[in-house]
Amino acid sequence: MYAIVDIAGQQFKVEKDNKLYVHRLEGEEGAELDFDKVLLIDNEGKVKVGTPNVKNAIVKAKILSHLKGDKVLVFKKKRRKGYQKLNGHRQYLTQIQIQDIVI
Repeated sequence: MYAIVDIAGQQFKVEKDNKLYVHRLEGEEGAELDFDKVLLIDNEGKVKVGTPNVKNAIVKAKILSHLKGDKVLVFKKKRRKGYQKLNGHRQYLTQIQIQDIVI
């Protein structure tokens, strides 16, 4: 059984006991979360597609940790002009574990 769920503006394919990284969510470590924007559920071949969401479907998750992602370097350069700019960025992430998919 899996579901396609919208978490913080991104769509994820989730199954029970999956661990995944999403954009930073509100809440403390160990807090329980419910996501009700379930777009699709596949229950052993029986597919339910929402319009736009599946009614009465909830994905329950638990926050494991808050962390920062790897550094991404953004380098800009214009040739023959002597212009170069280096900028770094680290995304704030939350690791969650999917506990249950309720239909």
